[in-house]
Amino acid sequence: MAVAFTKEESFETASETLLPDRPISPHPNLMTEAGLKALELQLQQARAAYAAASTIEDVNERRRQAAGPLRDLRYLAERIRTAQPIPAPASIDIVAFGSTVTFSRDDGRVQTYRIVGEDEADPKTGSISFVSPVAKLLMGKSVGDVASVGDQELEIIAIA
Repeated sequence: MAVAFTKEESFETASETLLPDRPISPHPNLMTEAGLKALELQLQQARAAYAAASTIEDVNERRRQAAGPLRDLRYLAERIRTAQPIPAPASIDIVAFGSTVTFSRDDGRVQTYRIVGEDEADPKTGSISFVSPVAKLLMGKSVGDVASVGDQELEIIAIA
């Protein structure tokens, strides 16, 4: 077969199929039981997406469609492999990993967050990572304790 009849990938197609790995945090991979189950589900979904992409006949389109799921597979497999599941806190006396803490700010806002692992943190839905500045300030404290962040004070009003 002559070279003229081979299909070569363009630079653009190659760059779409060689995605960089998702960064892995240098922090311990602490996780709640629910967070570990969620990662396992994401891994199953990535496997399904990769399998679906593998059935595409056009080689360039197959590589393009498989790139994201393949990158996710590598990331999720590593995060599950290094996961350190932490049981729910035995006490609600002190803020700990897995605790749900409610605090008030100087400006009158009251916020509630659950302290979880990095992969399960989503402030919009009420969870923050244990390595976030606010979580670091609150962990180890009790109801009534005050923590300073910048020029603001956070007072813990409930732990669940």
